[in-house]
Amino acid sequence: MSEESLYDRLGGHDALEALATTTFNNHCKNEVIKNRYANSDSEQVIRKVTEFMCAGFGGKEEYTGDDMLTAHTGMNISEEEFNAVVDDVLKALDTHSAGQKEKDEILAALWSMRPEIVHV
Repeated sequence: MSEESLYDRLGGHDALEALATTTFNNHCKNEVIKNRYANSDSEQVIRKVTEFMCAGFGGKEEYTGDDMLTAHTGMNISEEEFNAVVDDVLKALDTHSAGQKEKDEILAALWSMRPEIVHV
């Protein structure tokens, strides 16, 4: 018997949209990175992050954004900023009562993207 996808274990599209919203709100309050989000279109950011998670976690949704390297090239994101983003995601997962297995999977995914985000 196959295991449920991360998408299904986290509750599907609506739950991931709520997670993306909480994460965005955490970023906007985080002193390390809030300036990166000050002039962003919150609806678009949340929509793209929701798409990214849904597609990447096993849902049927299509991600319509840029790949990580293209999206972050020229931003010169520091280690501290990357870690702040990861911390905000983990806090959002706690807010939405995600299990430890799911948190570990997402942390591993985030860490695997680090070379395409930090100092590019």
